Amino acid sequence: MSVRQRKFTVLLQRLLMLVVLVHVITGLFVDLPYPSWWGIVPAVGFVAVAVVLGQVARRHRARAEPPAPVEIAPPVTGRWSALNSPADKVPSHGTHGLGQTYAIDVVAEPEDGVRPAFAWLWPIARRNDAFPAFGAPLLAVADATVVHAEDGQRDHLSRNSLAALAYLMIVEGVGRTVGGARRVVGNHIVLDIGEGTYAVYAHVQRGSLAVRTGDRVRAGQAMARCGNSGNSTEPHVHFQLMDGPDLATARGVPFRWRGVGVPANGETFTVREEALPVP
Repeated sequence: MSVRQRKFTVLLQRLLMLVVLVHVITGLFVDLPYPSWWGIVPAVGFVAVAVVLGQVARRHRARAEPPAPVEIAPPVTGRWSALNSPADKVPSHGTHGLGQTYAIDVVAEPEDGVRPAFAWLWPIARRNDAFPAFGAPLLAVADATVVHAEDGQRDHLSRNSLAALAYLMIVEGVGRTVGGARRVVGNHIVLDIGEGTYAVYAHVQRGSLAVRTGDRVRAGQAMARCGNSGNSTEPHVHFQLMDGPDLATARGVPFRWRGVGVPANGETFTVREEALPVP
């Protein structure tokens, strides 16, 4: 499937989802001028497109040789632990969509700090400054060119309770899917690190950008801060490499962080500032 075809199918999938939402919401307030079961048609279409995209992705990966990991510098400094790591499963986030095949999430675990645990009942949500990752600097993983940078979306409260997580998955998640890739990843930065490889930093803190599209950055340079925008349960760094700059059509590329490797789920690692490249 060509890039143009992938763009079309992704757009079609979003349109079908929007039609389903409009049908459901409208049906709550007025009598529809057609049988209610007609709403099943776009829902079936949405599922069919998702199945086709999944089959195309699986066939592509079955034919292709597994790409070699790209070695880069870590995007953070300090003490962190990994979640949803490609060291444990691929695709790491359960989908090849949005170039996430080899994506990883990391949360800050400072020696002198505490990261709030998941709350089954209470509190339903927490302020972002309760999490040590919030505001942590995001570092360039290589000498690169900024091809996209935005930080206008809000940092919402945490979604790390049972009720808030259900809201994220059922209500907010659907809305973000309809809104497209930028609503899912929130504020984000895309770097062209060369040789057809692009690095993505998602969930960037609102108003924290220190770079703009077109800027050249050096490895180890601080570009923004960790936030909680987009489809995020708590402040954390979502990082991935892709083979193109467009989240909607790019495919994931594996990575290795210099001096760290690929930390497994739950593995704690430390990146010391003296070990980072001098920007």
